[in-house]
Amino acid sequence: MKANIHPQFFEAQVICACGNKFTIGSTKEVIHVELCNKCHPFYTGEQKFVDSASRIQKFQNKQKVAQTFVVKKTKKIEERKAADNAPKTLREMLMAVK
Repeated sequence: MKANIHPQFFEAQVICACGNKFTIGSTKEVIHVELCNKCHPFYTGEQKFVDSASRIQKFQNKQKVAQTFVVKKTKKIEERKAADNAPKTLREMLMAVK
């Protein structure tokens, strides 16, 4: 076996976001995780939203932008309908008066 090619092995401490701590063997001394067996919905049976990278917030922002787009689009359609109903030539305007 070659010397000095293998990484150093530690008794690593894993720290979960819920506060649970346990030790494992790893090449890192401390490992931070978002979920563990004490707080993961699969093991606990609880419904819990895990929001990594603000996915829920991003989705809500996209919904707001889409709603404003729909409002603008309906305004444009109404303006086009109003323009289509308006007389286009002098003759049409005179015929509408009679």
